[in-house]
Amino acid sequence: MTPEYTPDELLPLSGIQHFLFCRRQWALIHIEQQWQENALTAEGRIMHECVDDPFFTETRNGVITARAVPVASYRLGLAGVCDVVEFTQSSDGVKLPGRDGLYLAVPIEYKRGKPKRDPMDEAQLCAQAMCLEEMLSTHIPRGYLFYGQTRHREQVEFTPQLRTLVEEISAEMHHYFRRGYTPKVKPHKGCRSCSLADVCLPGLQENALAASRYIQKQLENL
Repeated sequence: MTPEYTPDELLPLSGIQHFLFCRRQWALIHIEQQWQENALTAEGRIMHECVDDPFFTETRNGVITARAVPVASYRLGLAGVCDVVEFTQSSDGVKLPGRDGLYLAVPIEYKRGKPKRDPMDEAQLCAQAMCLEEMLSTHIPRGYLFYGQTRHREQVEFTPQLRTLVEEISAEMHHYFRRGYTPKVKPHKGCRSCSLADVCLPGLQENALAASRYIQKQLENL
């Protein structure tokens, strides 16, 4: 049986996106407690603030909408906040306090930009759903990503493969955190948009590699 984590061991659920984007970025933020904002992160923060109202709940056309819903999973060792959770009436749903009928929870995450090739957004959303499943003792088959650039919802199916990815990433994050391990620089195209570029200094790593190749070439010419 998978061991459960204690409340003190829960890691930020939002770190899943950082971890899949760049493990070094995740460690700088969550282990070394370093953070810098740029235009892209500011845009994303402002977008989340628009839905960050934990006291807001409304019912429209039979759908209950709740914002800034805190969630946690002691199996995954994660805790965070869902931007929006819509509760729709369904025979496969769960009972909600003070409500008649059964409701299915559908998490919705707001993102700046547009859909990405990598599954980092999908994994973060799936982790939210897995937290809700644990809290509500239910099954959530899908959720949605709303992108600011396209102004459109993208449906995300929580497949076994995506759930396995969340479990593996969560375990790896905890492994790094226990060790206090910050990976070395591995420059990639995402470095150009990273707000921590001035802290990470990926260019120095590239120069260091170039210098080592130069020295090796000089030794070979002796």
